Amino acid sequence: MFVLNTGGLFAASSQKPNFVFLFADDQRADTIRAHGNDFIHTPNLDRLAESGFSFKNNYCAGSYSGAVCVASRAMLMTGRYWNNIPNVKKNGWASLDLLPTYLKEKAGYETYIIGKWHNGLHTLRAAFQNGASVYMGGMADHTDFEVQDFVAGQLQAKRRAKEFSSTEFANSAIKYIEEAPSDKPFFLYVAFMAPHDPRNPPDEYRQRYYKNRPPLAKNYKALHPFRNVKFTTQGRDEGLASWPREKSVISDQLCEYYGLVTHLDEQVGRIIDAIDQSKHADNTIIIYTADHGLAMGSHGLLGKQNVYEHSMKAPLIISGKTVPNGESAAFNYIHDLYATLCDYARIAKPEAVDAKSLRPLIEGEIKQIHEAMFLPFQDVQFAINDGRWKLHIYPQIDHYLLFDLENDPDEIHSLEAPNKKAEMLKLMKAWQAKTGSQAPLVVANPEPKEVDYSKLEQRLDKWQPQWIQEKYFKDK
Repeated sequence: MFVLNTGGLFAASSQKPNFVFLFADDQRADTIRAHGNDFIHTPNLDRLAESGFSFKNNYCAGSYSGAVCVASRAMLMTGRYWNNIPNVKKNGWASLDLLPTYLKEKAGYETYIIGKWHNGLHTLRAAFQNGASVYMGGMADHTDFEVQDFVAGQLQAKRRAKEFSSTEFANSAIKYIEEAPSDKPFFLYVAFMAPHDPRNPPDEYRQRYYKNRPPLAKNYKALHPFRNVKFTTQGRDEGLASWPREKSVISDQLCEYYGLVTHLDEQVGRIIDAIDQSKHADNTIIIYTADHGLAMGSHGLLGKQNVYEHSMKAPLIISGKTVPNGESAAFNYIHDLYATLCDYARIAKPEAVDAKSLRPLIEGEIKQIHEAMFLPFQDVQFAINDGRWKLHIYPQIDHYLLFDLENDPDEIHSLEAPNKKAEMLKLMKAWQAKTGSQAPLVVANPEPKEVDYSKLEQRLDKWQPQWIQEKYFKDK
C-alpha cells in the first residue's frame, strides 16, 4: 500500500528510511546547472534535482565564527539557532540531543561519519558510533591530507589519504553502502571538503573551465565599498587575492571553483549509482546540501564572512523513491533538516529544537514554514529578508543597506527608503528575540566604515599548494 502523505512507502511497513547526507563545503546555491546555471557541468546533481525536491531559498542562519562552517555544522547537529546553543563557541553542545545520536536512540539508526568534522573530538564522539576517512580539521590541500577511521567512539591512527579529497570520501561512502546491513536503518553522513579552497581541482577539471570561462557574477566589484567585518583584513578568505580584485584573477579562481564542483559532482554520481545498485535502493533518502555559500568576487569579496545572499544561501535537494519531484521558493534554514529527518524517521523532534520540518512543504501541505530569514554574523552584521525586501545592518560602523530583491536579486542598488527601513528594522528586532540574539543593532561609538586597501596584504596561506602560491602569491 502506497500512501504518500502519511509516510509513503515506509508507512506500509515498520521499516524506516536510510539517510545518506551529502554535505558540500562552501558551495554557492547558484552552482547547479539544473537550478539555472548554464555555465557549470553538474549532471549528477541535475539528476538528483530532476528526481527529487529542490529548495531554492535554503540559508545558513549566520555564524558566531569567521569559520562559518563550524557554526553551520553546530546548528545542523543540534537543530538550533547558534544563539540558542549553550557554550557554542567552545563546542559545548555535546550533551544536547545531536541529530545522529537522537536518530540512534529514538529510531534505532546506525550512525556513520565520513569526511570533514570541524567541531572537535568531544562532539564527534557524542554524535556518531563509527566512521571512516574522517578529516579532523577545517581545510587542507585536497591532494595531500590525513584522515582517521573512527571505531566504536575512538579515532584510529592517522593515515595519508590515497585519493583526491572528494574521491577519498566517496570511496568510503560506497564501501559503507555496499556493506551496510538491512536489518536496521542507517544515517550516513558524508561531509566533503570541496569546493572549499585551496582551489586546486584535478587539472582536467580546471582546464575545462579555463577553455570555456564562465562569466563573473553580475554583482562583481573590484572593491567592497565599506568595512564589513570587525577585522581590518576582512578575514582569512579575503586575503586570497589582492585588492582591487582583478577580473582575470577572479575569473581564474572561478574556473578552479567550478572545477572543484564538477569533480565533486562526479563523486556524488558514484554514490548515487552505488545506492541505486544496492539492496537499499528503495528505502534510502539522499539529502544534498552545503554548509553555506561563498562570494567568489561578488561585491568585491571572496569569502563567506558576510550576509549577502551569495554567501548565506546554499543548494538543497532531497531525493528518494517516496520524495516527489518539485521545488519550493519557501524560506528554510539548513538546520531545519534536523526536524525533517525526524519527520521521515517518524519520531518527534526534541522540544528544545528550533528546526521545522520541510516535509509538509515537499508534500504540498503548506506553502511556507518561515515568514522571513534572519541572518546574524557575530555582532557585526545582521540581515533580515522578508522575501521582497532585505535590510543589512552594520552596527560597528553605523551603516545599513536596503535592497528590493524582487527587482534587484543580486543586491547591487541600496535604496534610501526610511519608512521601509523602519519596518524591516522592527521585523529584525522581532527575529532577534525569536532566535536568542541579544547583540545591539546600534553602538555608542561607531568606527569608520572606510577601508584603506593599500594597507591590506594578500596572504600566503599555509594550505595553498605550490602552484597556487606561485600563481597568486608571486611577491611573497
